[in-house]
Amino acid sequence: MPSVHVAIAYYSGYGHTLELAKAVRDGIESVPEARADMVDVADMTDAKWAILDAGDAIIFGTPTYMGSASGAFHAFAEATSKRWMTQQWLDKLASGFTNSGSMSGDKLHTLQYLALLAAQHGMHWVSLGLLPGWNTTTGSEHDDNRLGFYLGAGAQTWNDQGPDAVHTADITTAHHLGARVATQALRYQHPVAS
Repeated sequence: MPSVHVAIAYYSGYGHTLELAKAVRDGIESVPEARADMVDVADMTDAKWAILDAGDAIIFGTPTYMGSASGAFHAFAEATSKRWMTQQWLDKLASGFTNSGSMSGDKLHTLQYLALLAAQHGMHWVSLGLLPGWNTTTGSEHDDNRLGFYLGAGAQTWNDQGPDAVHTADITTAHHLGARVATQALRYQHPVAS
């Protein structure tokens, strides 16, 4: 039976991004024959690098601070240069998610940064694949993709609320992203003959 392994490389400063990473993991594992590993990039070890290297896909996750990925995620991204030099992640699938306190919060810039990181590694980016929600008078803040991102999953959590306050629609959107990447990884690893 075909199977895929998707790694989630994330950093979470206050716990909000960790909640999204868990939702991404649950989305991955909702796909038969897909398994997920979560890797906190704040303290990389040889074992954590090995998990990322072995993955068929890597989903990057970071909060958006001051219009970009967190400093801890930037440090991780710079450390991936050893993989870049040997093209170790060439042709893996990639995607990303981010969270900030503001509705926009310049999250698009963070998603672009993550996509560019993947492109430098020669990875293939998987978009969110959802139409925007909450963009009509009949829409609701409870719609999936309520913030209207395409490149990856964007979430918003109030700065004065803890991790348990991550919006339910953002959790289900992150779940969708994980399932989508796992599904695409299965198709990519085991294409159907035409």
